Amino acid sequence: MAAVDMSAVEETFKKFMKYGDFKATGMTGKNFSKLCKDCKVLGWKKLTQTDIDMEFAKKIKKGSRMSFADFKQVMQAIASKKQAENVDVLFTMIVGKEPVTAGTKISKTGNVSKMTDASQYTGSHKERFDASGKGKGLDGRADRVENTGYVGNYKGDKK
Repeated sequence: MAAVDMSAVEETFKKFMKYGDFKATGMTGKNFSKLCKDCKVLGWKKLTQTDIDMEFAKKIKKGSRMSFADFKQVMQAIASKKQAENVDVLFTMIVGKEPVTAGTKISKTGNVSKMTDASQYTGSHKERFDASGKGKGLDGRADRVENTGYVGNYKGDKK
């Protein structure tokens, strides 16, 4: 097996290290876990989340961040724990990957359109929108009191 380009591995390490904190100088356990998940290291040879967390905790003291040298040591420990012939197997899985962002996706079934169509609203919710579907604001939410009727101590229309 050909040797892995460590500069490419380090580049991927830096992308995951800075994920969520662009000023980061070391990788947190959370980001290391994300790297393992996104690069499919998690699940390789039945590697579990607990295995990953344990190896991280063994090498990195609590509250510290992992440098690239520490990262290589942790990956070596994971490879030896799972009896891999070489840590390069893990490094080839990592090279060229980037953090995956889930994001919000648009519904494919269209079930959201019924919830956002004001013409189909019933009851008190129906009163909050005009015929075109535009919201009425406060007029649709509160019962407005008009001071035009006869009431004791009525002082007249103050317009």
